[in-house]
Order: sequence, then structure tokens, then C-alpha cells
Amino acid sequence: MSHDRARVRSVVFLATGVLALPALAGCSSNDDAGRPVAGQDVAPAARDMVADGGTMNWAVDELPETFNSFQADADEATARVAGAVLPSLFRLDAQGRAQRNADFLESAEVVEREPQQVVLYKLNQQAVWSDGREIGADDFAAQWRALSGRDSAYWTARNAGYDRIAKIERGANNLEVRVTFAKPYADWRSLFSPLYPKQIMGTPDSFNDGARRKLKVTAGPFALGGTDRKAGDVTLERNARWWGSPAKLNKIVLRKVGRAERAEALAKGRVDLAAIDAAEAGRISQAARDKGSEGPLAHGPGAAITPARALRSWAIAHGSDEEAADTELEARAKTRKAVKRYATEQEGLRGYVVRKSLEPAYTQLALNGSEGPLADDRVRRAVARALDRGELAKTVLKPLGLPAEPVGSHLALAGQQAYADNSGALGEQDTAEARALLADAGWTPGALLKGEKEEEKKEGGKEKEEEETAGGESDAKDEKAAKDEKAAKDEKKSKDSKKDKDSTDEGDGEDDGTYIVGEEDGKPGDTGTTVLAPAPAAAYQRAVLNRQADVLGLPREADKEKKKEPADHAKQHSRDQAKGGAPGAYAPKGTAAPKGSGAKGAAAAGPLAKDGKPLTLRFVLPSGDGSEQLRAVADRISRMLQKIGVRTETAKVADESYFKDHIASGQYDLALYSWPASAFPATDARPIFAKPVPAADGSLNVEQNYTRVGTDHIDQLFDQAVGELDEETSRSLVKKADARIWAEAGSIPLYQRPQLMAARPNLANAGAFGFQAPHYEDIGFLKPGAKPSGGPSAK
Repeated sequence: MSHDRARVRSVVFLATGVLALPALAGCSSNDDAGRPVAGQDVAPAARDMVADGGTMNWAVDELPETFNSFQADADEATARVAGAVLPSLFRLDAQGRAQRNADFLESAEVVEREPQQVVLYKLNQQAVWSDGREIGADDFAAQWRALSGRDSAYWTARNAGYDRIAKIERGANNLEVRVTFAKPYADWRSLFSPLYPKQIMGTPDSFNDGARRKLKVTAGPFALGGTDRKAGDVTLERNARWWGSPAKLNKIVLRKVGRAERAEALAKGRVDLAAIDAAEAGRISQAARDKGSEGPLAHGPGAAITPARALRSWAIAHGSDEEAADTELEARAKTRKAVKRYATEQEGLRGYVVRKSLEPAYTQLALNGSEGPLADDRVRRAVARALDRGELAKTVLKPLGLPAEPVGSHLALAGQQAYADNSGALGEQDTAEARALLADAGWTPGALLKGEKEEEKKEGGKEKEEEETAGGESDAKDEKAAKDEKAAKDEKKSKDSKKDKDSTDEGDGEDDGTYIVGEEDGKPGDTGTTVLAPAPAAAYQRAVLNRQADVLGLPREADKEKKKEPADHAKQHSRDQAKGGAPGAYAPKGTAAPKGSGAKGAAAAGPLAKDGKPLTLRFVLPSGDGSEQLRAVADRISRMLQKIGVRTETAKVADESYFKDHIASGQYDLALYSWPASAFPATDARPIFAKPVPAADGSLNVEQNYTRVGTDHIDQLFDQAVGELDEETSRSLVKKADARIWAEAGSIPLYQRPQLMAARPNLANAGAFGFQAPHYEDIGFLKPGAKPSGGPSAK
């Protein structure tokens, strides 16, 4: 597990504002991954344009609790330190792909496959630890023993990959390391990055405690200088024993600055580089536009005060009501103070620029499939078909000037080798199809029983403080419409029945205006089979989805011949996908879409109900100040679901309890959070999508699958992919697993998270890194008169 992925599957991000395959993956090719949707924005500059010396202050949310990347409480700051001071045999490039790090490795390759997999590492002969000792086989062996999982005295977070190793031995010399695997391991490049010295990995005591607060021995362009927890600083100093290109900076200081204090810290010049949110990015842009202007600012505190409001305030402050006057004078004084503070901060923010890209993480809509309506896969697929993912991506990314493209895979992002757009397993947004799926599951429009409605109102009143209903209210007009519709259906019951019979007998009866999904509609998957009962319908649809997911897997020999004309082939499948997706995206033939759903995007006639109970989903969201963007996305999702008759009750909970008390514990129906991407999805993604299994104590072991939706087949595909040494075949199995995950509709990827960084204009080779791991030795400040070699890297 490299430092680039130290947290990749041990934590999730709150999604606050953490694959280009056509509909039929028979056209799978090495070009599926494409290029990253957005390039880096790091002000790239050649090393001779960067000055020697200086200190860069880099804002972090928290100081690291441990410097051991393999412990459970390792975080982003841990990974940042490890990346600068420890060996990484492979590190990620701008496309999110693992590349050999020549500073440590001359070569690394699989030299034997039978009877066992053997990887031979040839180390850079100059690579030494800071104490002068050569990096060698002893360090590899110590790390394997610590992370293999065989000794419970080591408090490790994970042992994936290391548990497959049979032995580690020295090669022809100490610079050659032979690693023999007991079981084949496709993601072997993920191992020994970072690599810790044997002094740390050698014993449980040194592993558990020795690297939590200090790293006595390191090997990187920087060394750990010291930690001042009172000041909130971790200092990295240039490593005099570094054999590679010497670090340009003398020091990198990781400075604790909370998100709420970022703007103030930037304005005061306390940091040179900091992750920021959209509001702070807007302030920096406004500060640049305001440079040279005179008079009060047209934004910020007091900007909304009109002359009329100002006159009224003056009148109250000087009026005869002394109590009102005192209150108004106090408010005016606070406003003046806020305006002055804001103006001062804006002056300081002019010393920064915004660098932006897309973070290597995606935001998803999670659907809890363990109980309630979402335990029915038809309801989950209906929710998925109701979403306009493109619109949701635009909501977040377009205002920031970033490419707004929905994510097409759960397991990789565009540019990564395992990426393929498998969203065709569900199909594009289609309100009518979504409502037909709900109808097949037994959810139909209709007024609730009076007693139940009254009880619901009472319960809603009790929960008013914590929850607000979105898209779920049913007024008298909705009731009347539902009743009128029911009466009309009753009058036509016998007539419609006869008409259905005539249509069946004659084959071309007159159309009564009722949309029958799959009936001579020209959509893929029309097999002529009529399935009406919900249970057989579910089985039929699951079978079709699974067949489609199977197609989204290994390329056939005939497909390999078609690589000569990939453009025409992709266009054909794009046309297929434009029709609405794969066959499994449709309800079985014979399932009537409810009245009023014929037009795409049309609003539902009213909320849906089943057995007298409304279809209501609890949407849990964090309530903190940094979650506005997340709540805006949730509001749009609620409106989309309202169109298919699904009500949502939004519960806003404290940020600190959002994940632990709600997501991880399964106390939600719908939720938004983010997963980071990995260059090794066969290893890292399996715990996220593994089928939950009962634990010995009777509880459910979900690993990191917080949607609680999984299948044995998905697990088998991951197991096959991680043990397949043919790289193309392994990636094909990963893509096939992703298609299956789409078909289960437990997680709906929405968009790649924006990455916004505030940076000094003369800071080079740092900013919005995107996929790529920072090259710490190249970061520095431009020489006087020097300019970066270009803007953001091309898409």
C-alpha cells in the first residue's frame, strides 16, 4: 500500500464540495481509460527556473497522529510526510497509474510464474537510509513479517497483498530482492510503498509505538526535522544524504489550519499552499478583480445594505426608542467591524492564485439495501434511473470552470487503466422507466388511508426539529387527482380488460394511451416474454442485468479484430446507449408505467404507496458549514426523485457523527459521501463492494460496504482479478465486476470531486496535483523574473 493510497480504502471522505466503455463492452480495449477529465494545475517549471532554498508552509487539517502509514489512524498528513521522507518503489503519474520510481528502483518485474510467482526487485545502488545503511532485502522482509497478518501483536490496519507472500530472500547481492508469492498477486506493485526501515518494522513494539511521533531513519529528498504540537507544525528538512536531485526547498512546514480558519491564515500570509473550498476560491478571484479599485467593496459584509436600509438604520439609531437605538447601534458597530476585517483579508488574498483540477476521488449516492424499500433491487434501480447524473455534475463543477462529466465506474477514474464507463448496465435517466420499475415492485399512485395519513402527520410534527421533508408533500389537489384517476380506471376496467385480450389475439389493437414497457418499443432486450407477477419479474430482470454485466467483461477474440476501426465501433454502441441503456435497465415487458409518466422528466401524479404506506426514503446529510454544496446536490436529487413519486425526508446531522453513527451503522436510506480512486482496484475496492456476511456474534460484517449490497459473483470477480497475472485479463475482470456493481444499484457514482488550491503565484510544481504524487524535490519558488512553463496541463 503506497503512501499515495495510504488512506485509499481505510477512510471515506465527506462529499462536501472523496472509464470510457460504450454500452456493450465487447469493444473493450486498452483505449477505454482515455485521459483524465482534467489535467494538473501546478505551475510546472524546470528545475533551473526554481530558486534554491526557502521554506514552504503547507496547510493541513490536522497534524498526523502517527507517521506509520499502515496504522488505522494514518491520515492525509501521514501520507504527505511518508511521500517526502520514505522510499516509494512505485508512485502515481498524472493519469493515476503506478510508475517505477527510478530513485529507488532500477527494475522490478515478474521473473517466474510457475510453480509460484516471483518478483525480482533491483534497487538503485545509491539508495541508502539516512544512517548510511543500504536499503535491502532485510527491510523488505521486516515489512512483510509485520504486515502479513500472521502476528497479531502488530497493530496493522490492513495486510492485503502481504498475506500472499511466501518468502523474501536476497538475490545475487543485497541490492536484489526476490519476493516469492504463495498465491498469484496482480497488484504486486502496490507493495513496499512506502518502505519503512527494519528498525521500525522489526518488532511489534517499534511498529506500534516507534513511528507514531518520530522517524529516526528515513530515505527521501527530505527528512523529518521535528514536530511542535503546541504551534501546530511538522517540519521536513532537506536530506543531506539524498542521492537524487537535491530538494529545491530548505524546509517544508506542514501547518495545522482548520478549514474554518483557512481564509484568515491565507490573508495573514501564514501558509503558501492550502486546499480551499468554492467560497474561498471565489474570494481570491474577487480580490484579484478588485485590485486597484477604490471605494467600498461590492461584496462581503454590508454589501447588501441598500440606501433605504441604511436610512432606516440611521433613523432607528437616532430615534426616541432608546432600547431599539442601542440595539441598532450595536449592530451597526458589528457590521463596520466585519466590513473592515473582510476588506483587510481581501487585501491579503490578493497574494494568492487559485489552482484547480479534479481530485482523485468521486462522490456517490449510496443506497442502503439492507432493509426497507431499497432492499428491493427494482426500487434501487428506479432511483438510479431517476437521476440525471450529468446535471448533478454540472451543479458542482460548472460554476468552478471544471469539466462536468459524470463518473462511469466505481473502481477507477478516467485516465486510469481499469477505467471503463459501465453505467450502460443501468441506462440513462428515464422517468417513465423508473416509475415502471416501481410499479413492478408494487409501488403505485394512490391516496393513503386517512388514519395512516393523520398518524404520519403526527410523527412528522415530532421530528420537525431534526428532519425536513423534500418532495414528499401531498396536498388536497394531489389527493383529488389520485381519486379521479382511480375512478376513471374503475369505469374502464372491463373495457380495458377486453381491449387487452383483443390486442393479444390480434397483435395490433388500438392504443389506449397506456405505456407498456418493452411492448414493440424497439428497445434492446425485447424477447417477447411477458412477465407480470413481481417475483418472476424481479428474477427476469436480474437475469437480464447479469447477462448484460457478463457482456461488460472479457473481450472476445472477434472483438480484438475490431480494434482496427474503434471509432465506428464506439459510435455504434454510443447510439445503442442513447436509446436508454442495456436491456436490464427496463422493467419486464407487460409492466405498465403509471399514468402521466409517458413524457421523459414528467412529474409524478402523486406520491407512491404500497400496502397503505408511502414510499419515503430518509436522506441523511451532514449539517456543517462546509457541507452546503453537498446539501445542494441532495436537494436536486430529491426533486428528481419527486418526479417518480418517491418522497425524501432529509435528516441533517452533526459532521462528527455523520459517518460513524449513520453511514457505518446503516442508519440511513440515502447518503452522499466520497471514495478515493486507487491504481489497484482489485485489492483496494474489494472491501467496499464485498457481500456482507454474518459475524460470529450475530451481527453483519460489512467490511467497508456501507450500502450493504453485494453478491457472491462480484466477490468472485475481484478474487479472480487479484490473482490474474495477465494484466489485460485482470483489468477486464475488474471492469466486469464494475458492471455487476452497477447492475446491483447500491452505489451510484455522480462526479469527480473538485480540487481547489490556493497558492503563491511564484510557487512552482505545486498546487492541484490531480492524480500525480508530488515530486517534493522539485517544489520551490521561481527565480526573480522566471515564469511557469505553462498553465494547467492539457486534458
